[in-house]
Amino acid sequence: MNDTEDREPNRNTSYGHKPFKRSRSHFADRITADGRDGWPVEAGRYRLVVSRACPWASRALVSRRLLGLESALSLAIADPIQDDRSWRFTLDKGGKDPVLGIGFLSEAYDAREHGYPGGVSVPAVIDVPTRALVTNDYQRITLDLATEWTELHRPGAPDLYPERLRDEIDEVMDGIYRDVNNGVYRAGFASGQGEYEAAYVDVFHRLDLVSERLAGQRYLVGDTITEADIRLFTTLVRFDAVYHGHFKCNRSKLAEDPVLWAYVRDLYQTPGFGDTVDFDHIKRHYYQVHTGINPTGIVPLGPDLSGWRTPHHREQLGGRPFGDGTPPGPVPPGEEVPAGGRP
Repeated sequence: MNDTEDREPNRNTSYGHKPFKRSRSHFADRITADGRDGWPVEAGRYRLVVSRACPWASRALVSRRLLGLESALSLAIADPIQDDRSWRFTLDKGGKDPVLGIGFLSEAYDAREHGYPGGVSVPAVIDVPTRALVTNDYQRITLDLATEWTELHRPGAPDLYPERLRDEIDEVMDGIYRDVNNGVYRAGFASGQGEYEAAYVDVFHRLDLVSERLAGQRYLVGDTITEADIRLFTTLVRFDAVYHGHFKCNRSKLAEDPVLWAYVRDLYQTPGFGDTVDFDHIKRHYYQVHTGINPTGIVPLGPDLSGWRTPHHREQLGGRPFGDGTPPGPVPPGEEVPAGGRP
């Protein structure tokens, strides 16, 4: 997650005071089976850096779990509260990542390109031997995990980007990215009434279309979980907790749409989805970091999270979450979401 174009001091106070622009992924190298960009798929070589607060990074968390890549691609979890030196490893003993030996993600960016002036974003994949960034291309990372890392997938891993459905998946994801994934940010960080209202309309227009689509089918494309569901889930799971109030996307709560509320609970209760979600990290990041739109830094106590475990009845629509595959195994030791972040 990075929503600015530079590393200027106090950048978080600028939210809501200048037009929002999503930064492009400057480092777009790919880790592939054939290593054509110089980065071959190799177990143990790379480290995935995420924040559980970030929806873009959370895609990679879900994909890694579903595909069973935990032992092949190690995980670093950043503190949800950033400072002007970027994402911090203050959750780790001594304030440094135990594998990379760095205190700030910016150090891996600088190791790749010294003096790089752009934003420091997650997800980021780091080359462990050199401690240098490989890629921060959040749009591509999960697609490559699904299609290039297949030799390291667990037995029974689902096909998250089936070739026969890719055109439809891409079309669905394009609308969701533009109007929902990015739309909530355009609304939340809008610097003018017109800019905000246009984004607000886009968000709810797309959510209405998605709700209609999901009324008669369990998943967005086909009868199994795909990349499209992962990308929608990571925004929907944050909607009532932060986007409804903090980003002023308040026409209605997600819990007030019977279809979307059942759909997101279905996914949340599916192994690999909810077990990666930390509501504490999510709320503290948005409300305490975005000081430009929440200058007090007060984190709301609500909403009530108990509904996330209630029956959804989406299985009545059919569908098989993992297709011919199987659910992922238990969360690896040390990667569990703390009790304070769970319903």
